Amino acid sequence: MISVGEALERLFALTSPLSVENVTLVEARGRVLASPVTARRDQPPFAASAMDGYAIRAADLAGGPPLLVIGEAAAGRAFDGEVGAGEAARIFTGAPLPAGADTVVIQEDVIREGDRITVTDTPAPGANIRAAGGDFRIGDQISAPRVISPSDMALMAAMNVPQVSVTRRPVVALIPTGDELVQPGEEPGPDQIVASNSYGLHGLLSASGAEVRLLPIARDRIEALETVMGLAAGADLVITIGGASVGDHDLVAKAASGIGMEQSFYKIAMRPGKPLMAGRLGDAAMIGLPGNPVSAMVCGHIFVVPVIRHMLGLGAAPAPRLRAPLAVDIPANGPREHYMRARVTETGIAPDDRQDSALLSVLSASGALLVRAPDAPAGKAGEMAEYLPL
Repeated sequence: MISVGEALERLFALTSPLSVENVTLVEARGRVLASPVTARRDQPPFAASAMDGYAIRAADLAGGPPLLVIGEAAAGRAFDGEVGAGEAARIFTGAPLPAGADTVVIQEDVIREGDRITVTDTPAPGANIRAAGGDFRIGDQISAPRVISPSDMALMAAMNVPQVSVTRRPVVALIPTGDELVQPGEEPGPDQIVASNSYGLHGLLSASGAEVRLLPIARDRIEALETVMGLAAGADLVITIGGASVGDHDLVAKAASGIGMEQSFYKIAMRPGKPLMAGRLGDAAMIGLPGNPVSAMVCGHIFVVPVIRHMLGLGAAPAPRLRAPLAVDIPANGPREHYMRARVTETGIAPDDRQDSALLSVLSASGALLVRAPDAPAGKAGEMAEYLPL
């Protein structure tokens, strides 16, 4: 058996960042930016009013007669005159500041009578003005790589960037295996169960940026496995679920080898998830996940999501861990790294009493995987512990 860290290193060696493509800005959410985006204009492109009010000269705030309103400026419609001594221009939020003006007094601080105004509460010179280029200037950049957020999209649009370069989504083929499986909605036979892992992994990997293809259930026969694996042609990553152990009916490795898989490793010193296999299958990387539902999902978080991120150009790194105090005492760990289903509460993190790798209800109710190092001693409540948020 190899360690979790070594398994990740070998998986990263089996994969590499994918090619780059251009997408329109409206298609960019959630994609990985492959190259920096450069602003093509200043924002704001001119000094603009931040409030509805009147554009004036600060020199006229010292007192004196009411100011004469000589024009109006609105967003998209500038006042083309110049504000001189003793004058003001009605102005609205977002409008360009008229020539000659250097301050905006808000409308609540003005009494208007006809075409003249009296300022009742004196603002500071330069108040309520957004400076030209105050947000960004031509040449400013959004760095890459990064997952493009809605806020990034708004910024790119303001920079006048209509399309961006992104890393191609990895195509992942998911292959559930086993005579015991039927699809959700079908009626299981007396010896069958409903396939669940493939749907959980589909959601997990789709949310991580992959384009996931869910293939038919491959039955426990070499020819059936080879047929379904053949349907994965064109995928960047092939993931089988179940059949990766060494039992008489665990045929995935044999079938994959028969069609050319070059195995990198098998078995990891972890629980749940010990029987995990990986290698190359033609142009694709291949990962054989264990069939136990929780094992498959935990391995998805620990191994497959980091691989997807690596393929998207986000770096070769394990899933990030957080720290929290233990809410309860926990026993010493055995020789394998343990990922315990746990809940994070106000008092700390507490593992569930039931850690059977078949219990999806426990995984669904958990918000974290409490990480226990190999041979870790017993932990006391209050001690800090590492966990992976789910």
